Amino acid sequence: MTHLLIRTDAGSQIGTGHVMRCLALAEAWQNTGGHALFAMATEAPALEARLKSEGMEVVHLSTKIGHAEDAVQTVELAHRAPATWIVVDGYQFGANYQRIIKDSLLRLLAIDDVGHAEHYYADIVLNQNLHAKEGLHASREPHTRLLLGTRYVLLRREFWKWRGWKREIPDMARKLLVTLGGSDPDNVTLKVILAIQGMAVDGLEAVVVAGPSSARYEELQSAIRASQAPLRLARDVMDMSEWMAWADVAISTGGSTCWELAFMGLPSVLLVLAENQRGNAEGLDEAGVSVNLGWHESLSANDIALAVSHLLVAVKARGQMARRGQELIDGQGAARVLMASGIRCST
Repeated sequence: MTHLLIRTDAGSQIGTGHVMRCLALAEAWQNTGGHALFAMATEAPALEARLKSEGMEVVHLSTKIGHAEDAVQTVELAHRAPATWIVVDGYQFGANYQRIIKDSLLRLLAIDDVGHAEHYYADIVLNQNLHAKEGLHASREPHTRLLLGTRYVLLRREFWKWRGWKREIPDMARKLLVTLGGSDPDNVTLKVILAIQGMAVDGLEAVVVAGPSSARYEELQSAIRASQAPLRLARDVMDMSEWMAWADVAISTGGSTCWELAFMGLPSVLLVLAENQRGNAEGLDEAGVSVNLGWHESLSANDIALAVSHLLVAVKARGQMARRGQELIDGQGAARVLMASGIRCST
């Protein structure tokens, strides 16, 4: 059996996006008959339970994230597995970390959104963002291959069944999905709940998804209970694709969820909750896939309510957004990444 070792982390400040997109790659690897092992230096019980439920193994490292000892422990774990490839996903896995792994004669895939490393020793660098550019990873080894752009967006197994699906666009949108990432440390979700409370839309239904690392679940629950608006709260959702298929419009972020929304043809209003989300949100707005409202701290609940209310009645705009999103993301990204690594994949 072919082993894949994935080194990534999650938490209230790190978020869950790194782990969740690595899960997508691990599921595609599983589909080839391989075994996936996650090595983490953080505690994320809900996410770990999700990984194990998908047949993944989880091992904890006793090290500071991204330091040389982290790389050494990861190499030792890979040799014990034994793993054919190591995947790293996180902003702490820089040039020295990659060099240690490559000096150990292991193959390495680095997932990187922002060009954080001074030099790239990895065999493959994956940047799945809309405006991924070679210049972000200019300092690299001659053998390093770049996989750039949305052709390589990693989507989890739950989305595979929706390939080729076409969304029906109602004249008036009334089903609203709110999903602001796995942790939302600034509790922007509460501001969105207040925005929905201020929207006067007949027949509106809204579902708010709290991520697995959310520390504010009870607060959100209290706000929804006290609300007169038709709101429901969901937590630890195992199949986001079903909620995305149900909804007519989403309120989300520029994190990895925005690619899932585009694939599902779900028109969205995006808020930027972290600097590394800004490029995605701006790019999707320029491409006519989403409406970017920008940095969350600059927005009032009323700003959000007005933007969403406008999109609910804009049937032509929603139809265009759905079509352009599904043209942008075809759901074959994980298969393409595995083929680039030399593993054939039929998902």
